[in-house]
Amino acid sequence: MKRHSRLVAALMAVSTIASGCGGAGGGSDSTSGGGGTVRVLMVNNPQMKLLQELTPEFTRETGVKVAYTALPENDVRDKVNQEYSSQAGQYDVTSVSAFEVPIFAKNGWMTPLDGYVSTTPDFDQADVFPAFTTGLGAGGKLYGEPFYGESSFLMYRKDVFQERGLTMPDHPTWDQVADLAAKVNKARPGMAGICLRGLAGWGQNLAPLNTVINTYGGQWFDADWTAKLNSPDVSAATRMYVNLLQTSGEPGAAETGVQECINIVLQSKAAMMYDATSIAGLFEAGDSPIKGKMGYVAAPVDQTRNSGWLWTWAWGIPKSSRSADAAWKFISWASSKKFEQEVGDRYGWSKAPTGKRSSTYAQAGYTKAASAYYEQEQSALRNANPVQPGVSPQPYTGVQFVGIPEFPDLGTQVSQEIANAIAGKETVDQALAKAQRLAEPVGATHRGK
Repeated sequence: MKRHSRLVAALMAVSTIASGCGGAGGGSDSTSGGGGTVRVLMVNNPQMKLLQELTPEFTRETGVKVAYTALPENDVRDKVNQEYSSQAGQYDVTSVSAFEVPIFAKNGWMTPLDGYVSTTPDFDQADVFPAFTTGLGAGGKLYGEPFYGESSFLMYRKDVFQERGLTMPDHPTWDQVADLAAKVNKARPGMAGICLRGLAGWGQNLAPLNTVINTYGGQWFDADWTAKLNSPDVSAATRMYVNLLQTSGEPGAAETGVQECINIVLQSKAAMMYDATSIAGLFEAGDSPIKGKMGYVAAPVDQTRNSGWLWTWAWGIPKSSRSADAAWKFISWASSKKFEQEVGDRYGWSKAPTGKRSSTYAQAGYTKAASAYYEQEQSALRNANPVQPGVSPQPYTGVQFVGIPEFPDLGTQVSQEIANAIAGKETVDQALAKAQRLAEPVGATHRGK
């Protein structure tokens, strides 16, 4: 992720869109009688564009006007961090993820939502996957509501496996995946056995690798905040991941991120991919050249029963908001079953902000559109554990990330060492020795707090 050095450029590129009858009004507008203006800072992903299109209906129903500021992902992180840390009061609702929420909440920067939830029974918090309720909370309180979510699973070409006489287990181990990847490697001209993120970045190669580390029994820090990146378990997990890419992975893996892997699979240049559950919708879209050819199974494991990650773009209310009541009205609409249904019915379920509620998987429209993978997706979301995804207790939350403020910088540096190992520029042991030296002072900072 790009850091605060990009903030000035990001602010110059801000796109502010006012929906309903309001402009970019301030949050000091009265919210009595259902009125007022809510200022929303959000990531400009495709689902958010549909949110903007439907906002006039929200305004007609509630009288609450909405002023949106939409930014690219890297830039919105900088702006969100600035908004919460400064408590400037410029926004009433922001995009947040399960990474930021525990950190912001611990610092007293967020408004708890428990009281709002208890007085809004139609929102149905029990319908939200428990992993998100846990991941978007801190200290026993709830601070965020998911807009959409994802876990991870293994995707593979059914036709290629059938041609080779191979069977993919419903719950594969990483040893089985490595063996199968070798057997389907070059099954067709230019086809790799598997595509995995190798590109440096805490949201790139560390996302899948951290799930491997968890299931191999490894962790970044133990319960006493002692850094463990050179432990035997982390070494075994990283060595397997690097060897898998070097022997059966896509060419140039050290420069391959999630979007590149998606394109590689769509072009039939990889027989497998381990990544986000949300990607399956792209593979099964009506215009996909591989529609109907993919199979989907649980995230591979080693020592644990499950290993899928957990991610969401969610909504949070800064403590400094002067329109928290109206902000909750917006959140309870945008994250509701009703809104999800409206998007699914109007635009198609492939565009709906799904992956957050159990009830989605009882919707005939969704189960039809996602018939190839919805059961595996639902299982992955139900079983994700952000508190203890591995074998041993950990002092931080997060499955594919470490929920501490230092992780974006630390993770980015460690991910570069992993990319170097994938590229053959250094050994895994050398990469992890450097990673350990980077992690030790971070652990020491947290020890005893």
